[in-house]
Amino acid sequence: MFSTVMSASVLGVESRPVNVEADITDGLPSFTMVGFLSTQVREAQERVRTALKNSGLRMEPKKITVNLSPADVKKSGTGFDLAIAVAVAAAYGKIAGERLRGFLLAGELNLNGRVLPVPGILPIAAGAAQCGCHTCIVPKENEKEGAVISGVKIIGVSTLAEAIAYLKGERALQPACAGNMEEGVPAQYEDFAEISGQAAARRAAEVAAAGFHNLLMTGPPGAGKSMLAKRIPGILPPLSLKEKIEISKIYSIAGMLTGDRYLVQERPFRAPHHSITAKAMVGGGGHPRPGEVSLAHNGVLFLDELPEFSRETLEVLRQPLEERRVCISRTAGSYEYPANIMLVAAMNPCPCGYYPDMEKCTCTHAQIQRYLNRISSPLLDRIDITIEVPAVQYRALGAAKTGETTEQIRERVLQARRIQEQRYRDTPFRFNADLDQSGIRAYCALGRSEGKIMEEAFEKLDLSARTYYRILKVARTIADMEGSGNIRSRHLQEALCYRSIHRRYWINR
Repeated sequence: MFSTVMSASVLGVESRPVNVEADITDGLPSFTMVGFLSTQVREAQERVRTALKNSGLRMEPKKITVNLSPADVKKSGTGFDLAIAVAVAAAYGKIAGERLRGFLLAGELNLNGRVLPVPGILPIAAGAAQCGCHTCIVPKENEKEGAVISGVKIIGVSTLAEAIAYLKGERALQPACAGNMEEGVPAQYEDFAEISGQAAARRAAEVAAAGFHNLLMTGPPGAGKSMLAKRIPGILPPLSLKEKIEISKIYSIAGMLTGDRYLVQERPFRAPHHSITAKAMVGGGGHPRPGEVSLAHNGVLFLDELPEFSRETLEVLRQPLEERRVCISRTAGSYEYPANIMLVAAMNPCPCGYYPDMEKCTCTHAQIQRYLNRISSPLLDRIDITIEVPAVQYRALGAAKTGETTEQIRERVLQARRIQEQRYRDTPFRFNADLDQSGIRAYCALGRSEGKIMEEAFEKLDLSARTYYRILKVARTIADMEGSGNIRSRHLQEALCYRSIHRRYWINR
């Protein structure tokens, strides 16, 4: 007799089904479970035994053996309880074994037989559809979450008795419906018009959003860096249904989909404190879970006070920023989580925050260099746009709000994104920041005069190859914002300006 449950422990790599087999024989009464189990799964035998008894199923004292296969996959979590209970019930003859084929079951049991919600139902349902299962039986609280996936029927149950009655054909239950997933409550974003001055920084934020480029803002305290960062999600395009499902899978594994929030509707904006550890940033643990980088997938990861983060935490960002995914290796297996993020960072130019204004700055040259050295050159190379955000002048504070609104800026960003969508329709790229070297050669070709500009810049600014390619991608975005099919000299010059701050602060360290 067997049932099936999807192993949440391997969802980061691929959805693999775990078969739950139960055998009942004569002998000393016992309940044995095997199959590379964690402590959480081993404890299921007491929950299952008691839940079956309290659900009205009489079980003669027998030797019960439960196997969770494949044996080389580590099983963790409490989501196996329901499948184990059903498999044992089938082994006792309470359910015909052939009726269990094509079913996937997931859910935790309490002692009175109630089925409790578990994390990861959305990717579990997606894995069930891929594996050919026709029906998923899940906790009632998780049914809308699972119903997001098409191609598999989602049945929500509240109790073990209800699940067994359904499997025996004694009770009819209606499949769950997720409703209209395209529409959601519009997110409320703070308005760009509230920012006083900072025209250059606003422009840089718009360019970054248009191409999904990484952005670093440097300036004194109170200049408006955090205000700018918090408003960037408002000018990004709305999420597509595919993106919503991608993000929701991650949040489901992390246990962050609750109640009626079964599908993420707005772009993530994650702003972890600078005391965060490297493991919390990229994910991990004994049973790996997504970190902040993956929770910001398809959205913004904002790191305020960048040099205050530990060196180890910043360095682990290098691979996700380059490959747009996180790979975690453990003894039990390897895990991969998506991490397609727009990194937005803010920092002061020195410990006191006022360099290079030497009338206010109280730092020594050595203190400034130590502060800046907390950010490595390889990490800086992965940031497309750097902009200086100067202190706001009094006249800008007292002036009427004349800056453009979030809606006006978003419309220009959407126009540039539509151009990129059309250009990359039959390619693996989605926006300009995605381009690899082959994509840059195909879509960022330069004319003779533009090539000469970049040759001079490469030599004078001592650019790395990575930085050179990132400048071209930013120039491609600026050209798209103007509706230009070719990259012109003015586009390159603006893109090069976004690297000049490196020369001012970091070139001589």
